[in-house]
Amino acid sequence: MSTGTWPGVQPVVGRLLDGRYRVLEHLADGGMASVWLAVDERLDREVAVKLPRRDLVSDPTFASRFRREARSAARLGHPHVVSVHDQGEDDGDLFLVMEYVPGRTLRELVTAEGPLPARRALDLLDGLLQALDAAHATGLIHRDVKPENVLIRPDGLVKVADFGLARAVTAATTTNASGTLMGTVAYLSPEQVERGIADARSDVYAAGLVLFELLTGRKAFEGDSPISIAYQHVHGSVPAPSSLVPSVPAELDALVALGTARDPDQRPTGAGDYLVELRRVRRDLGTAELDVRPVRRALAAPTTAVPTARPTTDQGGATGPVGHPTTRLPRTGHDGDTDAMTPYGDPAHPGEHPGGRPARRRWPAVAALLALLVAAGGGAGWWFTLGPGGMTQVPRVATLDQGAATAALASADLGVTTEETFSETVAAGTVVASVPAVGAEVHKHSSVRLVVSRGTERYGAPGLVGTAASAAQGTLEAGHLRLGAVTQTWSETVAAGTIVSQDPPPGGQLKPGTPVAVVVSQGRQPIQVADWTGKPADDATSALTQAGIKVVTGTAVNSDTVAQGSVVSQTPGASTLHKGDTVTIVVSKGPVMVAVPQVVGKQRDEATQLLKAAGFQVAYQEILGGFFGTVRGSDPGAGTMVRKGSTVTLTIV
Repeated sequence: MSTGTWPGVQPVVGRLLDGRYRVLEHLADGGMASVWLAVDERLDREVAVKLPRRDLVSDPTFASRFRREARSAARLGHPHVVSVHDQGEDDGDLFLVMEYVPGRTLRELVTAEGPLPARRALDLLDGLLQALDAAHATGLIHRDVKPENVLIRPDGLVKVADFGLARAVTAATTTNASGTLMGTVAYLSPEQVERGIADARSDVYAAGLVLFELLTGRKAFEGDSPISIAYQHVHGSVPAPSSLVPSVPAELDALVALGTARDPDQRPTGAGDYLVELRRVRRDLGTAELDVRPVRRALAAPTTAVPTARPTTDQGGATGPVGHPTTRLPRTGHDGDTDAMTPYGDPAHPGEHPGGRPARRRWPAVAALLALLVAAGGGAGWWFTLGPGGMTQVPRVATLDQGAATAALASADLGVTTEETFSETVAAGTVVASVPAVGAEVHKHSSVRLVVSRGTERYGAPGLVGTAASAAQGTLEAGHLRLGAVTQTWSETVAAGTIVSQDPPPGGQLKPGTPVAVVVSQGRQPIQVADWTGKPADDATSALTQAGIKVVTGTAVNSDTVAQGSVVSQTPGASTLHKGDTVTIVVSKGPVMVAVPQVVGKQRDEATQLLKAAGFQVAYQEILGGFFGTVRGSDPGAGTMVRKGSTVTLTIV
C-alpha cells in the first residue's frame, strides 16, 4: 500500500480533486502515472483517478495532448472499454477520471495462471479485439496495447483502458529506461520502432503478441534493454506458440503469425478483421483442442544481446516464425481478395518485401554503430539519441510559405504532412501553425503537420425564399452560416411554413457563422366574422368589406321581428374566414302592411269576417249593449295601412 504520495505530486490520499473527487487509496503505478481509488462525491460512486507525473504535466505539449486524447477517449462508449468520465486540473496536477474496474489485469492473470487453454485465451482476446474494433471504427488508435492495460472484472468481462493516452506520453516514454518502458517496447510494432508511426494495424500487432503470451505464458520478445527488444521487433520473427507449448493447435500458430506480421500490409487492416479470423479459428477447432490444459516446455535462458546478423531463410526459401514453417492464411481485409499470404512476404522472393520492393539492407551499418555504442556504454542510449528513437525539436515555421517551412523541417530531420485552414490574418499559402508546436520534442523522421492558410473564409448565402422554414437551419449550417432572427407574417399567396424573404439576400461574401434572418409565412390571415343578424345591413356590409370579405345581398324579405333595413339572415354565420371569402346577407323589408277594409254599416258578423280575411284581429266596443249589431265605426279606420295581424276595434250599436 502506498503512503499516499506520488513522485512529483503533492500528497494524494484524502485529497479532494476539483472539489469533487475524494482520493481514498492507491491502486497501481506505471512509468508515467499512478492510479488511485476515489469517490465522486457529487454522484456518490467509486471511480479510478489517474495522475500523471508532475514533470510530464509541466510540458505544455504533453498537457495539451493529454487533454485532447482524454476527450477523444471519452467519446468511445463500448462494454469492453473502460469509460472516461472526466478530466481536469487541480493545483497544477492533471488528472483523468475513469470507470473503476475491480478485479485484476491480464498481466496478473497470465503471471498466475499462464499458459491458458486455447478457449480461454481466445475468449479474452475476443473482448480485447471488440474494444479495439470500436475504437478503430471511430478513427481512434490505442498505440499501447499490452496486458497491463487489459482489466478483467470478477465476472470475467474484459475491459481495455488508456485508449488514446499513449499518444500523450510518447515523448516521455522514449526517455525512460525503467521496466515500464521495457514492458511497452515489448508490444511495439516494427513501424512504431522504425518510423514512430502507428495505425490500426499496429494495434493488431500488439494484440497478436498478447495472444502469444496468453497461449505460452511468456512474452514473444524479451531482453535486458529496450534496444534489444526493439531490434527483435524489426528483425526477428515471433516464435510459433506451439514451439513452447506443444498442445497449441497449428491454427492458433497461424493466427498469431497473421497478427504479428512484420510488414503491416500483411496484417488484417484492423481489429475487426482480426476478430473475424479469431472467431473462424475458434469455430473450426474441436472441444478437445480448445480445452486441453497446456504444459509449457522448459525454457532456455532468454537471449538479451542484440543479434549480429539478419535472419536467414531456410533451404526452401521461406522465412517464418522460429520453430515452425511459414503459415499461410486467407488474406482478410485487404481489398477483399483471398490470395494465400505469409506474414513475412513472398516465400519465392525472400529478399523482397510484398509488392516487389527491395528489402532495405540497413543491418550492417546499424550493427557497426551499435557495437561501438555498446562498447562505449551507450547501449539503449544510442537508440534514443542518434538512432531512429532520437529526438529533435520542431523549428519555428509559422509565417513561412509552405515551401520554406518544408525545407526548415527537413533540416531538422522531420517529414511533413499538411492541412489547410482559413485565416482572417494570414495570407493564402502561408503557414499558420505546426502540430506539434514550435519547440516540441519529437522523434526524428516523424512527421510534423503544417497548417497552411487558405486565406479568408467567405460563403455566399443560399437562396431560401420559397423553401421550407424547417430546413433553413440545416441549409445554412451546411453553408457555414447560421440561422438568425425568424419572424412571421401572413401571406395570401405563400403557404404556411414557407420562407417569404431573407436578409442578407442570396449570394454575397459572408464570414462563417454570419446570421441570416428569415421571414416565414403563417399562411392566409384568418378573419373573425361576427353574426350581424338583427343589425343594420349597411353597418354589416361596411365592416365586412373593410375586413376583406366580399358581401352578397340576397332578396329582401318581410319580417315581423326584424326591422326594415336590418339583417334577417347571414351565411355563413359567426365564423373564421379569409380575405376574399363571401358572406351572403338577407335584408328585412319590415312586416307585411294591409289596408283596413270598409266595414261601417255592416252587421257585426259580416264585418268580423271581412277583417279576419284581411289578416286582422278583431275587438268590439258595444254601445247600449250593441242591441242592433250594426257597425258604426272602426279603429283604425277604413283604408289605413296597418301591419298584418294587427287588431281592429269595431264600435257596435
